[in-house]
Amino acid sequence: MEPEVVSSEMVLPAALPFKRVQMSDKYPKGQSRGRHWKHLKQIVQAENYSSLPAHEPNYLNIESPPSMYPSKKYCDITGFEAPYTDPRTSLRYANPGVFKRIRGLPDDQIQRYLTLRNAAIVLR
Repeated sequence: MEPEVVSSEMVLPAALPFKRVQMSDKYPKGQSRGRHWKHLKQIVQAENYSSLPAHEPNYLNIESPPSMYPSKKYCDITGFEAPYTDPRTSLRYANPGVFKRIRGLPDDQIQRYLTLRNAAIVLR
């Protein structure tokens, strides 16, 4: 062996911080490997929701009153939020590019988009 290498004072740590730690070193046998997800049944049993008053909302009575906010309108072509409506076809659109495309659609395709949205509008 070379004498320079043997007498070197440079000592490397056992695990370098940038190297990946082996899973067996990180989690010895018997320990869990991170987050444990619970099912709804387990949550309900653990929280004992049956003892709470019936009028308080919880996982068992998820009914809620209708929203006080106006419903959102979505573009019939792209699915993005649609602040605009075409006055001729009543299709909703998100931007001028979609509007241009709507104006080029034949009437039967426009009618199909309206039936998908459950809009009972018959084009003249």
